[in-house]
Amino acid sequence: MSSPLSPDEQRVVANFTGADGRLHTIPTKQSKLMVVLDHLAQQFEPGRTYPEVEVNEILQRFHPDFAALRRYLVEALFLEREDGVYWRIGGTVDV
Repeated sequence: MSSPLSPDEQRVVANFTGADGRLHTIPTKQSKLMVVLDHLAQQFEPGRTYPEVEVNEILQRFHPDFAALRRYLVEALFLEREDGVYWRIGGTVDV
């Protein structure tokens, strides 16, 4: 399956991840952070809800500061949260 990210966006993600796919650093530049967050949003299936513990488990595969990633995903409108349940509301999708 091909990535819904453009080649330029894939290069941005590659600059912040190791061979294992884990983030070695969270981008501080907003434009690069948005690309990385879009990449992380791909881990969540549109239309499905996730309890917070499962969101944490998924994000922990990418970086130990899963709470920051979770917060960024919500603030950037990739995920929505209500009563400890999350669902994907943004990001690119593979069509």
